[in-house]
Amino acid sequence: MPANQTAIRDDVTARIIQALESNLLPWRRPWRTTAGGLQPARHSNITSRKPYSGVNPLLLELHAMRHGFQSRWWATWAAWKSLGCNIRKRPPEVEEGGWGAKVVFWKPITRKTVTDDQTGDEEDERFFVLKTYCLFNAEQVGGEAAEQYQVDEEPSQPQAEPDFAPAEELIAATGADIRHGGERAFYDLAGDYVRLPSRDRFATLGAYYETALHELAHWSEPRQQFDRPKLGYAMCELVAEMAACFVASEIGVPQGEGLENHAAYVKSWLERMKGDRTFIFRAAKLADRTCDYLLSFVPKPEPEAVGVAQ
Repeated sequence: MPANQTAIRDDVTARIIQALESNLLPWRRPWRTTAGGLQPARHSNITSRKPYSGVNPLLLELHAMRHGFQSRWWATWAAWKSLGCNIRKRPPEVEEGGWGAKVVFWKPITRKTVTDDQTGDEEDERFFVLKTYCLFNAEQVGGEAAEQYQVDEEPSQPQAEPDFAPAEELIAATGADIRHGGERAFYDLAGDYVRLPSRDRFATLGAYYETALHELAHWSEPRQQFDRPKLGYAMCELVAEMAACFVASEIGVPQGEGLENHAAYVKSWLERMKGDRTFIFRAAKLADRTCDYLLSFVPKPEPEAVGVAQ
C-alpha cells in the first residue's frame, strides 16, 4: 500500500479511536433527528442530495459534535462559492487546518499493464486510490443561499412525541420471525428468528425499537451473504450497531442508550482498530449496505425541493 494511502487510513482510524477513547460514538446521537424534510436524517451533500457513505458520516458527525453544528448539509468550498456563499472566518480557538471537515473518497484509476513480455500485449488494470478533501457545514457558511440549509431551532417549542409507526412498518415489512420473552436480545441463525425481551422490560420505547433494529441487522447478515466467521464477532457487532443507528436516524427513532452499555464492545473495537487500519473502513461500508438493505423494505419519502438550482 502506498505511503500516502497508509497515512490517510492511519489518520482516519486515529480520529475514530480518539473519539471512542473520549466516550463518543460518532454514529450515535442521544436525541431524535429530523426525518425527511429539508434537513436529512444523515449527513448529505447539497449538490447531489445524497447521504455520505463509508467512514465519512462518522468523520462529519465528529466534526459537527466538535463545533456544535446541527445542520446535516455539507459541501466543498467551491460548491458553496458557486451558490454565492462564503466560508466564515476560522475562529481563533480553532487550530489552523481544523475548520473544515476532512473526509475521504476513492478515485478509480486505470493504467496499462504488460501481460506478455514477449508480445508486449497490454490490458487495462483498474484500481482505486484513496484521497482526502475538505467539506464545510451549512452553519459555517454565510450567504442567502445557505440559509435554507441551516437549522433554525426554537427551543421554546416542546419537541413532539416520537412517532414509532415507521419503525413498526419497517419491522413488519421485513417479515422477520420476531419472538418476545426472556432476558436476552439476539438473532438465532440456526432457527432464523429474532428474540427480544417484552416491550415493558425496556426503559423506553425508543430503546426497544433500537434493539429490534440491531437484531434485524444481524438477521440481514445471511440474506446479504455475510461471511460471519471471516468477519469476526467484533466486526459484526460494530456493523449492526452502526446500521441500527443509521436506520433509527432515517426513520426518526430516538437513540437513548449510553456508552456505558457498550463498554465491552468498545474495548474490542478499539483493539481491532489499533491493530488493523482497514477495520473501520470495512465496518462502515458494511453498515451502509445493511442500512440500505433494511430501509429497502419501506418506501422512502422524496426529499423536499429547495429554492437553489443544483
